[in-house]
Amino acid sequence: MARSSSGFVAGLTAAALAAVGFLAYQASATAPADLRSGTKATGSAAPSASATPSASGAPGKPSEDAPALPPRSGSGERVVYALADRRVWLVDESGEVVRTFPVMPSTVGPAPGTYAVTSRSGTVRGSDGVQVEHVVRFATVDGITIGFSAAVDGSMSSPDPSRRTGGVRMARADGDALWSFATVASKVVVVP
Repeated sequence: MARSSSGFVAGLTAAALAAVGFLAYQASATAPADLRSGTKATGSAAPSASATPSASGAPGKPSEDAPALPPRSGSGERVVYALADRRVWLVDESGEVVRTFPVMPSTVGPAPGTYAVTSRSGTVRGSDGVQVEHVVRFATVDGITIGFSAAVDGSMSSPDPSRRTGGVRMARADGDALWSFATVASKVVVVP
């Protein structure tokens, strides 16, 4: 009897260790990058001119033919996400657009409104199984976390409509700019 109970205890211990390891992995994957790296975030930093390509991808301000910032999209420094246009604008504190770019929406989207960045992750596996970087989360809809990210392989394909996913994908260069611009607590305005 002593052998079977010691085997049972060993099995329970192994199961508990596996569960703790899994939970630790999940926690580290969703923790903000500044917490995982041990550094403290220092507020919102607008990207430099060399890191702010225009809508066409060239360095500098958005081009003259870039879509205009939607009306009623808030004020001050913010990220504006237009659902119908499938586009994001990075707007500085003076209201000037420093960058705009197209995005590929997820199958689950946020309702129009004002949100704040809740967490960030340097690299994780997205809910669709794709390895992504520069994840900036700002909303949750029916248990699905919504956030901006860029696929490490550079893909921006349409999401599988049969899966409930929350990743709003963008090109890697745009993801770099958004990552620099939108720190935790930064304003995100979603418009129709």
